[in-house]
Amino acid sequence: MNRKTFVQSSMTLLAAAGMPMAVINAGVTGTGNKIITPPYLKPGDMIGITAPAGFITREGILPAATLMQQWGFKIRLGYTIGKRDFTFGGTDAERREDLQKMLDDPEIKAIMCARGGYGSVRIVDELNWDQFKAHPKWVIGFSDITVLHAHINRNFGIASIHSKMCNSFPDVWDTADPLQKDTIESIRKALTGEKMSYTAEAFNKLNRPGTATAPLVGGNLKTIETLAGSASDINTYGRILFVEDTGEYLYSIDRMFWNLKRTGKLSGLAGLIVGGMKVKQDPLDEQFGKNIYDIVLEKVKAYSYPVCFDFPVGHQINNYALRCGVEHRLTVAAEGATLTSI
Repeated sequence: MNRKTFVQSSMTLLAAAGMPMAVINAGVTGTGNKIITPPYLKPGDMIGITAPAGFITREGILPAATLMQQWGFKIRLGYTIGKRDFTFGGTDAERREDLQKMLDDPEIKAIMCARGGYGSVRIVDELNWDQFKAHPKWVIGFSDITVLHAHINRNFGIASIHSKMCNSFPDVWDTADPLQKDTIESIRKALTGEKMSYTAEAFNKLNRPGTATAPLVGGNLKTIETLAGSASDINTYGRILFVEDTGEYLYSIDRMFWNLKRTGKLSGLAGLIVGGMKVKQDPLDEQFGKNIYDIVLEKVKAYSYPVCFDFPVGHQINNYALRCGVEHRLTVAAEGATLTSI
């Protein structure tokens, strides 16, 4: 049986098994696995809001809940909203149960994580993904939520949305910074299936030109490092990888990139995107001696794929929504760098 016949037969079997054909994306990842795209949202669909990591007050999610209702969606709050167990949005058991209910609830078409912080890794292995695999839905968030993006992409090949969360929505929409509004609006576009295209604000002379068309994966660099060797270890082979981080010393970022290189995550890439990197100032008597560009270019000098710096993603105001797992085209040229969903 040739490959085309095999794929057609597989699609027929999926349909016979009751899997909605709308969720099967015709694209193929670099390893030959199918990318499953959850159904895009339409007016009247429900978004659940839960806190799988850090705590947030009920008042803290109101601007996000109100705006998403204005977009035409229904909102259901998880019971971890307003809960607190030290730094967490409730105990491990409470956060796991709340997220589990949303994964299993057929009425909920997307799950917005209220904020990052820390905590997703404490519950990810205890979640049951059976209903989620049978009926995929969008999981939304960034930072600590990189744990969920990586786990979902590696184990189930289901797309998800890397974006701002409830704690990043402006309190008053009409007077908000235009750039902040634009990044929040990108979440709506990602959820409803609009074509996404972003350009780095200015061309960096240290960018490495080239083009790549491949599925997009990535997230918080420190979190990706901590997942190495686990059941949630991110798969980068044949992908465009994007990374971002905040509050790290340069030596720590260097160590993280060595981890990417030594675990083989840089060798098989289609392209590399470096987003916002908020660096801690080195102590005067312990200067590291290399900047972000030095660190990255040292690790990728043996490879020829395109590299883009200063991309609008990360712990910063220009943090745009990206659909993880979905095929994108990265173009790095003299006039700038652009990432476009396919």
